Amino acid sequence: MKWLELHIDTARAGLEPVSELLREQGVEGLVIDDEADFKDFLENNHQYWDYVDDELLAEKHGKCRVTFYLEESESGFSTLAQVRIALSALKKQHPEYAPLLLTMENVEDADWENNWKQFYKPMEIGERLLVIPEWEQAKPTERVKLILNPGLTFGTGSHATTRLCLQALEKHIRGGEKVLDLGCGSGILSIAALLLGAEDAFACDIDDKCVGVAYENAALNGIGREHYTVRAGDVLSDKRLAREFSGDYDIVVANIVADVIIALAPQVRPLLKKGGLFLCSGIIDDRAVEVADALRLAGWAIMEARESEGWFSYLCK
Repeated sequence: MKWLELHIDTARAGLEPVSELLREQGVEGLVIDDEADFKDFLENNHQYWDYVDDELLAEKHGKCRVTFYLEESESGFSTLAQVRIALSALKKQHPEYAPLLLTMENVEDADWENNWKQFYKPMEIGERLLVIPEWEQAKPTERVKLILNPGLTFGTGSHATTRLCLQALEKHIRGGEKVLDLGCGSGILSIAALLLGAEDAFACDIDDKCVGVAYENAALNGIGREHYTVRAGDVLSDKRLAREFSGDYDIVVANIVADVIIALAPQVRPLLKKGGLFLCSGIIDDRAVEVADALRLAGWAIMEARESEGWFSYLCK
């Protein structure tokens, strides 16, 4: 099995938030390089050394880095895309953690995209959907076809959290719904909802690159802007964005991370019609109970819980 070696460089204050971000995406086995720890070791362990190579000192100078490893596989590249999106959000929320630079050993962005494409094949999801990469051909089928080119945004259908949401949407979209997609990434969930019969969808993401990607994916599926709106902004704090998407939705979907779902729980209720549904995912298993408790505390009843590969989704009413 081949592995990708990845690094995130940050200020010292960002080491723990970056580590937590990675754990939220299911990444374990982190290697932490902290310049302060290295200096403390040198200062307090003179008995073990009498000379330190200048190159080693230069290498450690100003260096706070989290190193992690992902399989060079469909799942690994999908996780990498999710890490990119989460890191972009962290940069905007906490500029003091700069540089928050993600690098890969001996892999350029172009190589990443080409390598990722070879693992991304047509996928049957649930009973009705077939997700097809734009560059692939699929055999004739009775399934609803969703053509996708996610680029460097999250949302291919290969990650468990996305599949869990798609399975719930295909069960509960009956035709004519109005859908809000919070943290849309590639737009896969809101576009799937429209293809399954929803009338209109509003999608947003904190990463402004997702706007163009989602619109392009909608166009690939014959969906125009008269039924699909995509915007960039922070769903928790951007009041302008909140005014634009306003309320009166049949379904609100948020495939994000546990902390954002907990914060969103009390804010989503006014956005839904009476009897509307809140579908949330991106919840790693060791935080599933915490998120469920927060949802109930905010007044939600969990109608369906789904689990796959250590990830959870909740359908709430």
